[in-house]
Amino acid sequence: MNLPNKLTIARVIMIPLFLICLYLNIGCGKYIAVGIFILASLTDLLDGKIARKYNLVTNFGKFMDPLADKLLVCSALIALVDLNRIAAWIVIIIIAREFIIIGFRLVASDNGVVIAASYWGKFKTAFQMITIIMLVLNLNVPFMNIINTVLIYISLGLTVISLIDYIAKNYKVFLEGSGK
Repeated sequence: MNLPNKLTIARVIMIPLFLICLYLNIGCGKYIAVGIFILASLTDLLDGKIARKYNLVTNFGKFMDPLADKLLVCSALIALVDLNRIAAWIVIIIIAREFIIIGFRLVASDNGVVIAASYWGKFKTAFQMITIIMLVLNLNVPFMNIINTVLIYISLGLTVISLIDYIAKNYKVFLEGSGK
């Protein structure tokens, strides 16, 4: 098993550790949770770069990397709903977008078409991760509620924009079975 795949597996293993620290919130638990989440997010950045740079791209990595990303973000968002830090309807929209994209990729894959992640999708992911970090920290400082609300709505907006962009660029794959 190569390094990028090990990083992907490590990210999946970090998810329950993150959730345990988030829910226990004993002492500096939320800071440990944030540290784990940041580390897991960095493995997302590193595994793809290493795989492409050293030609270590595998079918396992193509499948597990996006799945690990979705598991990390969705687990965090669902936990934050449970902790009353983000509205459930926002998380439902974010998760629904992920299911739609997965569906598009499955149809494309069945037709031999590979659909790469767009800049909107990468920007969306980065904002979601920043938002999650801020919501986990749950800092009790002036204006933090306003900042968190702004981050949530920017993440939501980017989620919708990236979905529209994705559909607009790839609808032919879904309708016709090819990207041409």
